[in-house]
Amino acid sequence: MIITTTETVPGRDIREILDVVSGNTIRSKNVGKDIGAGLKSLVGGELRSYTAMLTEAREEAKQRMTESAQALGADAIVNVRFTTSQVAGGAAELLAYGTAVKLT
Repeated sequence: MIITTTETVPGRDIREILDVVSGNTIRSKNVGKDIGAGLKSLVGGELRSYTAMLTEAREEAKQRMTESAQALGADAIVNVRFTTSQVAGGAAELLAYGTAVKLT
C-alpha cells in the first residue's frame, strides 16, 4: 500500500477514486505518566512518555486507515492527513484520513 500526503503518486496515474478512508484511536493518560509529566513541566523539556504515546497512536490510526483502504481494494491512499482532538478530560483522539485510490 502506497501512502502519501501528496495528491498524486509520482510515475503513476489515478485510475479510480474509491472513497475517503480513516482510522482513529483514542488514548488517555495514566496517573504515572501524569505525575512524571507534571514534574517535568516544572523544569521544562520533552515529555517523552507522551511523545511515545502519540507516536503509537499515530501508527495505530494509520494501520486502521490502511486496513479500510485494503478492504476497498485500493492500491494507494493519497492526501493523507493526521489530526488530534480532545474528546474528554485527559483523553485525546488521533485521526488519520485520506483518499483510497486505484492506480494504473
